[in-house]
Amino acid sequence: MTVLSTVVSNTAKNWTLWEQMQAPEDISVNGHLIDWLFNYTTYMNIFFFGLVCAGLFGFSYFYSAKRNKKAYYTYGDKKIHVIISCVIALSVFIGIDMNITRISNDDYVNVFAKWPTEDEKPLRIQVMAQQWAWHFRYEGKDGVFNTDDDIVQLNDLRLPVGRKVLFQVVSKDVIHSLYFPNTRRKVDAIPGRVTRLWFELTKDGYYNIACAEMCGTYHYRMKAYLTSYTQENYDIWLKEAQEKAIAQNDRENADLYWGWPWNW
Repeated sequence: MTVLSTVVSNTAKNWTLWEQMQAPEDISVNGHLIDWLFNYTTYMNIFFFGLVCAGLFGFSYFYSAKRNKKAYYTYGDKKIHVIISCVIALSVFIGIDMNITRISNDDYVNVFAKWPTEDEKPLRIQVMAQQWAWHFRYEGKDGVFNTDDDIVQLNDLRLPVGRKVLFQVVSKDVIHSLYFPNTRRKVDAIPGRVTRLWFELTKDGYYNIACAEMCGTYHYRMKAYLTSYTQENYDIWLKEAQEKAIAQNDRENADLYWGWPWNW
């Protein structure tokens, strides 16, 4: 094992309770869009929840039996009551629901659905999920998947910073969900169907990968690790991994040849 691989493999961290309560650090180019939408939704819900609580406790106080000896009965069907109810309902619907729909649709169409093209030369990776592990396949020097020079990693994903990465994902058994908390992205892994995901990293380091879909008894064990490098260090790792793959890949081992022809 090289010095580079040793240093990376020993950087696993045991998170404190406080750190687990915080949002994971965003290390992707577009992750801030997800954070902004999440924060907007949270703050708007808090605002309207505050209004409801103010009305609930305020009316309970001002119209309590202590201040109003004679009860006043109303069905809330007066014109002013209907108008107030409609204004509040429309404010919530337009201010939260429709605005969230508009923002998320714009982000999807203008950012996340703009898939990297072949001309951009993204790093291409195939992913196979199974109970309970993640398998990652890199194409070798021949640029073709499922050949002898492919690099196949178990629960260990290595990526460069500053380059778009395009994933194609399948499942071997049940539905899983490939989740990168530090990029705010995830995609379902579905048996018999190839799904896609892309992102671009901005920071090198060591991060968690999880399964975001309940996939069976040992779902909690389905954890992998993402190591991001500067391009220079990534090239060093890739060269080492390539040499190791060529030396160790065995055609008789079916577990190493689960890839498929890449389709743009």
